[in-house]
Amino acid sequence: MADNQSITELVIYTDGACSPNPGPGGWGAVIIKDDSILSELSGWAQSSTNNRMELTGAVEALKSLQERSRIKLYTDSIYLKNGITDWVNKWQINNWRTADRKEVKNADLWRQLLIQIDRHEVQWHWVKGHSSDRFNVRADELAVAARKGGGERKADSHTTKLRADHIHLFTGVTYKHAAGVGGWSVILNWRSHVKILGDGCAGVSANQLYLTAVINGLNSLKKELPVVVHTHSGYLYDGATTWLSGWKKRNWRTREGGEVSNKKLWLDLDRLMNRYQVSFYLEDKEVPYCFLQEAKELAREFEQDFSCR
Repeated sequence: MADNQSITELVIYTDGACSPNPGPGGWGAVIIKDDSILSELSGWAQSSTNNRMELTGAVEALKSLQERSRIKLYTDSIYLKNGITDWVNKWQINNWRTADRKEVKNADLWRQLLIQIDRHEVQWHWVKGHSSDRFNVRADELAVAARKGGGERKADSHTTKLRADHIHLFTGVTYKHAAGVGGWSVILNWRSHVKILGDGCAGVSANQLYLTAVINGLNSLKKELPVVVHTHSGYLYDGATTWLSGWKKRNWRTREGGEVSNKKLWLDLDRLMNRYQVSFYLEDKEVPYCFLQEAKELAREFEQDFSCR
């Protein structure tokens, strides 16, 4: 075994990019020693997903090291960070099956990553993506350049930019109509701080799960700052930005005179919207924020855990 006194100490930043998702992808890695860049790595895949590219970046960075090293590895992927520090232990016990007995997604890469971290001493850290951290920015540049290297691609774009003076709330929902079981997740991001909430539910609809996610996210806030809700739910977006004012004028009745569906949840959301300055954005599914993708993955995990209770 290597002498701990002489073991090489490194810092690694990795990132992945995929647009559209799934579609052409790229990964990048920056290896640092003594605060200076030792090497940069990148690669491209013709057909991939954002999560696979995040995993590949970490795998390839660790594979590139010839000697056992003590590493601080930084990623802006909650999927990668939580997967390797928490979920993977459960998956191994369950023979690479999820809580509802389905095959774990990207199991091939998770297995490769386990082999690599067994060679090294790795501490995992999450860093906010696209922030002022120059090494994270560089890893992202490498991943995006590699993705575009396979041919000219549509530039990434979003409906709204993340603002440091706002709390950003990202919703994710999964729902199985046949079983009537679903999961919700919300990721709250303010500057470099991240909070994750979620749960599984039975006897509810996807629309109710989206409302539940936002309500729980807003109820958890400790700071009264402006809030931006990012979602793929047209029901949530239209309800909060258009329908809500009409429902209130008609005493919570539809134009046809019937009672508003999910009235109790809308009442709770309306109360919170009166407390906080809340904006809603319906995001493009073809070029989603990483947090929206990860909220979806987290919702699936909560759903699977609930199914096995």
